[in-house]
Amino acid sequence: MTNNIVRIFVIVFAALGVMSFPAYPQQRKDITAAEKAAQAKAAANKRKITVEKPDLEKIRQETLNPRGRYFYPKLLQKYWRNDTTMTNDEYRHLYLGYMFQEDYDPYRVSPYSGVTDSLRLKKTHSKEEIDTIRKYAELSLKDNPFDLRQMSFLVHVLKEKEKNMSAKIWEYRLEHLLGAIKSTGTGEDINNAWYVIYPAHEYDMVQLLGYEATDVKFIDPGFDYLSVRPDPETAKRLRDKVAKGFYFDVTIPGEQYELKHPESEEESASPSPVPEEPDPDEIPAE
Repeated sequence: MTNNIVRIFVIVFAALGVMSFPAYPQQRKDITAAEKAAQAKAAANKRKITVEKPDLEKIRQETLNPRGRYFYPKLLQKYWRNDTTMTNDEYRHLYLGYMFQEDYDPYRVSPYSGVTDSLRLKKTHSKEEIDTIRKYAELSLKDNPFDLRQMSFLVHVLKEKEKNMSAKIWEYRLEHLLGAIKSTGTGEDINNAWYVIYPAHEYDMVQLLGYEATDVKFIDPGFDYLSVRPDPETAKRLRDKVAKGFYFDVTIPGEQYELKHPESEEESASPSPVPEEPDPDEIPAE
């Protein structure tokens, strides 16, 4: 099943800016060729991802403004009701804006996320196993709506169960959340690092690009550099253009973790207690 999950990531990533998901159930049957071409061009422009370094302070203000179009509860409501009119910019605010919400914790792990790990390694599943994986994947995503790995697992089992419409909905969400990350940079250097809200998303990104992470290095003041090696297909396709690694900006996740877990910082910063020297006057004579 692991290979199938990787394949889903690759397919979804290849679809970024290309995948079509109609906002309306039906179109006119008498539409002209010119109108079709115009609609296709408009749809392509709407799905096209613009790469731009995010202004996180602006995103913070916009997602916390109750009167603004990017007010976070409004965005999250649109996301959960499968609103296909959500723009790439709204997905970008939804993803990055989560770092400024009260319940955000960059290292929080859902208690449901590891329940079905053993089942995911199997190539095929019984009906009961599919239902179990689906149940815990959905519970995990209710707890953490941006768990990309659980999302890809869910897409796989929904397709395995031939729940194609549900699979398309989750695949659409996965596509646009990955697109939000992709829109923040190229990952080629520190100045163009990708912004992620969870360190785990670093590994999801390199995997969907066709690489395996081999090492990670933290670079002050807030960057991770993942050394990678290409999968055989990636090496064959890219040849001399194979990347050696990718950069990720984790400044805000680090700051938020320290704000919400100050005791961890204090414990790591506190020096070890020094044993007191005995008072010579209290040492009994031999």
